[in-house]
Amino acid sequence: MRDKLKRLGIELPLLPTTSVGSLPKPPHLLEARQKVAAGKMGAAELRRLEEQATREWMTTQEELGLDVLVDGEMYRGDMAAYFAENLEGFKTSGLVRSYGNRYYRKPIIAGEIRWKKPITVDWWRFAQQLTRKPVKGMITGPYTMMDWSFNEYYPSRREACLALAKALHEEVKALAAAGAKIIQIDEPALSARPEELSDFAIDAIQTVTRGIDAYFICHICYGAFEFIYPEMLRLPVDNFDLEMSNSDLDLVELFRVHPFTKDLSFGVVDVHSHAVEDVETIVKRIRKALEVLHPEQLWIDPDCGLKTRSREEAVGKLKNMVEATRRVRSELG
Repeated sequence: MRDKLKRLGIELPLLPTTSVGSLPKPPHLLEARQKVAAGKMGAAELRRLEEQATREWMTTQEELGLDVLVDGEMYRGDMAAYFAENLEGFKTSGLVRSYGNRYYRKPIIAGEIRWKKPITVDWWRFAQQLTRKPVKGMITGPYTMMDWSFNEYYPSRREACLALAKALHEEVKALAAAGAKIIQIDEPALSARPEELSDFAIDAIQTVTRGIDAYFICHICYGAFEFIYPEMLRLPVDNFDLEMSNSDLDLVELFRVHPFTKDLSFGVVDVHSHAVEDVETIVKRIRKALEVLHPEQLWIDPDCGLKTRSREEAVGKLKNMVEATRRVRSELG
């Protein structure tokens, strides 16, 4: 897929480093979001603080030496609720448990889903103006949006998912028109019901990406991959971003049986652990990946978004990840 990136005007080193998407929000930003919800702060002041936090993370990523940057999602709360709030056809329910002690307001599909206007484009453009390195555009995918919402309007999960795909296609089209060359579709729920992958999930991603000239990444984390692999390789994307370290790299053995045929963003640090992996541990994980992948296929990143970690933990993990990658690049010559 490196030829496609070059055609798009993107030159990356061997083993490109990146982050999945979300980065830790500073405590004062979390407090500000609560004040806005309580009517004690205006939206303009919150926007200023979100921009400030985005600038800080863009600078940090540059200093760490990451190759493909993310905006850090300082402007988002929950990944599904954020898009639901900005699409027609949704209303919001009460709090439901996501995982651990984290909660979100589960969206309700209450009417016909429509894309009203760009949702992430202004933030992508804001971040891209702060760097010469490529910044990923990022959306929550149609299958996960459907699976994480109550459906009170469409007659089936399939119809709800495909309606979301049509709406999100417009968002992806707007990102590409703004200049985004690398676009990530977050689909953490994709393995929830393996039978739906070939039934309609692949069609939904095809709808999202159809006719758009970009390098597409599909991020899937903490799923039962053994039930959807190798079928998931039929998804019309260029790169899969997978959690690997939290599950002790067990997918590597699966790839020995069924070779991985696309690019792979290989999670080398566990975002659900407070421990900052040392450089040598990460080097060993990258070497393990190279047992089943060609160097030209491999990207290096964390298992998932780092939003649940402290800033110090996130920076430590990313710093060691970049250093480990440099060492392996040197070994590869």
